[in-house]
Amino acid sequence: MRISIFGYGVTTTPLVSFLNNQGYKLCIYDDKFESTSTDNFGNALLPSSTFEPESSDMEILSPGIPPYHQLVRKAQNLISEYDYFDTLLQKEANPPLSIWISGTNGKTTTTEMTTLLLEPFFAQSGGNIGTPLALLYQNKATKIWVLETSSFALHYTHKAYPRIYALLPVREDHITWHSSFENYISDKLSPLTIMDSSTHTIIPAQFANHEIVAQYKGNLITYESSLDLAQKCSIALQDIVFKEPFLLDSVIALSIAKLACKADDIKRLNTFSIGKHRIEEFYDKYNRLWVDDSKGTNVDATIQAIKRYANTHLMLILGGDDKGANLTPLFESMCESMQGAGIEIFSIGANEERLATLAKQYGIPLTKCENLNNAMGKIHAKRTLDSKDVVLLSPAAASLDQFSSYKERGELFVSLALRD
Repeated sequence: MRISIFGYGVTTTPLVSFLNNQGYKLCIYDDKFESTSTDNFGNALLPSSTFEPESSDMEILSPGIPPYHQLVRKAQNLISEYDYFDTLLQKEANPPLSIWISGTNGKTTTTEMTTLLLEPFFAQSGGNIGTPLALLYQNKATKIWVLETSSFALHYTHKAYPRIYALLPVREDHITWHSSFENYISDKLSPLTIMDSSTHTIIPAQFANHEIVAQYKGNLITYESSLDLAQKCSIALQDIVFKEPFLLDSVIALSIAKLACKADDIKRLNTFSIGKHRIEEFYDKYNRLWVDDSKGTNVDATIQAIKRYANTHLMLILGGDDKGANLTPLFESMCESMQGAGIEIFSIGANEERLATLAKQYGIPLTKCENLNNAMGKIHAKRTLDSKDVVLLSPAAASLDQFSSYKERGELFVSLALRD
């Protein structure tokens, strides 16, 4: 079989290694290749423009490649990594139990919490985080796959499906990639079209009457809130140490673990440590509060972060690549959340003019800063030693217009906050 790989990055590198070990020599297409060459394993490295469908029997792609890319438009035998490994798992007598977790915000936290709860049952995380699928497949000791699953991966997956699917709240995100919010929702719900009657699905109640959900044959659990889901799944909400938005992540993780293995160990869950750059609070030497929410890359994430600091004077660093999202709900929420207190925006990044226009419309003070260094300089200049302000980096936007990742953005924020 002639196998082509679309995109050569973090997600596909382990797959390439796996296929090479199976004896395949691959044609790997990527926009970063300017000319044809061969790597040390005999794989052809080719510019995307050189792909010809007649020369390929199967194309496995990096999920980040958008549907409008020339490779996707030309492909005739396109398959996701999820579907590829599903074809291999179907040949096994005892395939692992598969759990997929998706949504706009909280996927990583919920996936990690679920994996912690199911570790005694030989679970490992994968998908967007953790162990690559190729390594999960090779590790026969792993009995449960807990996969953080993006809307990109779901868009290209048409055969594989999980035994348990959990969907966190869905808000506008990746609109440019999906072309519309409706398409984004459809991709998030798409596993339900092929999941069988032995499966379980946890989804927000707002989608209960969606036409895709109507096709679902398994056990459907809908939720309005953390409390609603906790009541439906008999979870003692008062025993969980986490606050929102992590409380909902906790309840969903417990619900999944309970469905999978009756593993609703709240004491074990309470040992979980929230990941870096997600509403991460710290104090400087003057005991002033700073909050690194660099992972808040969309409107809903930032709305949730702001709600935690209602009734304070909030100095909000906002902006970046907003990927075409509607920012109006963010400004409406700011007006509601900050009644009786105050909010001041320090704008950075590619969408600074959009932010300035909306801030003027809603009467919220905004200082144009262009970049994070300037923003932090202006904030330091405004703060006094006895200030009770909260400084929150929650950009509601991706970082790639000015940074290599949200991690780099968050680390710079912390460094500048703690400077003398």
